[in-house]
Amino acid sequence: MVVGGFLILAVSASAPGITLTPPQSKRKPTTTSIQLQPEQLLAFAETAQARGDNATAETAYKALSHDPNSDIRNEARFRYSKMLAARGENTDAAILLRQILDEKPQAAPVRLELAGLLDKMGDKEGALRQIRAVRAGGLPPAVARLVDRYSEALRAQRPFGASLEIALAPDSNINHATSQDKLGTVIGDFDISAESKARTGTGLSLRGQTYRRFGLGGDGRSMLVRLSGFGNLYKQGRFNDIALDLGAGPELQVGRNRINVEVGATQRWYGQKPYMRSARLGLAVARPIGHLSWLRFTGNAALVDNRINDLENGKDYSGELSFEHAISPTTGISLKGSALRESLRDPGYSTTSWRLGLLGWREVGRMTLTAGAELGRLHADERLALFPDRRADRYGRLSLGASFRQLTYAGFAPVLRFAIERNRSSIAFYDYRRTRTEMGVVRAF
Repeated sequence: MVVGGFLILAVSASAPGITLTPPQSKRKPTTTSIQLQPEQLLAFAETAQARGDNATAETAYKALSHDPNSDIRNEARFRYSKMLAARGENTDAAILLRQILDEKPQAAPVRLELAGLLDKMGDKEGALRQIRAVRAGGLPPAVARLVDRYSEALRAQRPFGASLEIALAPDSNINHATSQDKLGTVIGDFDISAESKARTGTGLSLRGQTYRRFGLGGDGRSMLVRLSGFGNLYKQGRFNDIALDLGAGPELQVGRNRINVEVGATQRWYGQKPYMRSARLGLAVARPIGHLSWLRFTGNAALVDNRINDLENGKDYSGELSFEHAISPTTGISLKGSALRESLRDPGYSTTSWRLGLLGWREVGRMTLTAGAELGRLHADERLALFPDRRADRYGRLSLGASFRQLTYAGFAPVLRFAIERNRSSIAFYDYRRTRTEMGVVRAF
């Protein structure tokens, strides 16, 4: 590459110095070389960038990003990421910042830079999580005040955003069915046919969301319109499970609280046929607790129309409270508790249930590891006429996951998840066990 119109930049990342070679003249075939140390090349790149020669600066930063000296390579990555962000290449810029944090998790300025990029890309929760990680590392009071102001600035909302996750999902129980052979009833035991038992399969798991915000005159007020959905698709279409949810409502900033009131509708299909639809009114409140924690509450009241069984029509009420805490810049935990009340036409189908969950994550080099556990209980109001006992369930779930940023491609990294579920029920139809693996891709930062 021509440097300032006079020099060709020849780079060897593993060499102790960098060679600058003038172009060969037609009259004088001889060449001379100028040897630059990495520190000198870093300064050279900065000078080139200052005079507007971004191509030369980019070439130097790319070469130095593989320098054996971690300080040199990470400084080059940081400067190069800012160049990329300045021209709107936020994904590539975020990947570089994530690489720095994999090596230097205590680098607070880098986390702040990544938080800003995540916010621009619409990942507000990810941005605030990086802010909490910065605070968990400990900061001088003056710097902490700056971080607080930066955190508040991040609360400005992005007007549009979208996300998509795709995974291949081998599953030992794609229909959440029992593996028992007999069904006990008030008139005796019946054999459960093979078609009604647990089926194994490998499917395609899809999850996605898109949203649009419309300003309502400042003061943190906006109208949020959101479309989300999921799909578990199998070769045998009768097991396909698909749902779409559309919601809209105002978002308000009241002190440190972010409040969203939403009216929404959900349509779900199972086996390619309409299964359930509902209309709901929801409330979500999110609030920072100190500098290292985040508290969120969501509640919904819905009218449910079951398209297969009219006895399951009615109302349901749900609530969830979650608490997230940054233990250190590389470690965090999340606690979650939820409750659901289904008040349906037949008291035998009406249930009250709750679940408690714990999730932890830790960054290890260029991997992020997660582990979680969940347990819950469910009780029906009355027994169904066919069964001798009313339904009573005990639910448990264990999960492990890992993302591998060292294999990043086009801004996405492989992710592997593994989960075991067990639901013990007094009614055989609801008694099942399940093992599920997901192998897919997620954003690498």
